[in-house]
Amino acid sequence: MIASLRGKLLFRGINRVVIDVQGVGYSVGVSLATLGSLPENGEVFLHVHTAVRETALELYGFIDEEERALFEMLLGVAGVGPKIAITILSGIAPESFRQAVLGADIHRLTSIPGIGKKSAERIVLELREKIKKVGAGTVSGGVAGAQTALEDDLISSLVNLGYKERVAGAAAKKSLKECEPGVSLEQALKTALKELMK
Repeated sequence: MIASLRGKLLFRGINRVVIDVQGVGYSVGVSLATLGSLPENGEVFLHVHTAVRETALELYGFIDEEERALFEMLLGVAGVGPKIAITILSGIAPESFRQAVLGADIHRLTSIPGIGKKSAERIVLELREKIKKVGAGTVSGGVAGAQTALEDDLISSLVNLGYKERVAGAAAKKSLKECEPGVSLEQALKTALKELMK
């Protein structure tokens, strides 16, 4: 099993990259969040999940262990295969996903393209206890939970605009300290962009 890959980024497309590792090109499925965190070129490192099927061996790569763990958790849900799991991780940040599952927020989950009501209900039913066990925290209802979800969404927005995840994370933390509690994502994004342009 391939657990990780380090090599030169040869190609980047929608939800897929090709990494050259010592002359061998590996085609790797990725979420939009991971894709946005990768450099335009140069060396990259991905945590990898190897999916072995009857007719193919497929690789899925993740910028961090947290995203890979959620991906593998999603694969344990009946009816959720690798492609649907990648779609879910492309449509929602990890912390927001955990909060949606813990809070049984079916509306938030069905806002992800390709996820219907039945799939969302099954995800909540099958993953709620698992997420609780891995210490995902309490259901957002408090300021801390909402703030964490907002920070995740803000980082994701900045990454989608082309900023590196580390830079986006630092800007998000700093801007949220300056904003009033209950600030909207749009306003927080404006504050973060001002911070990045200093």
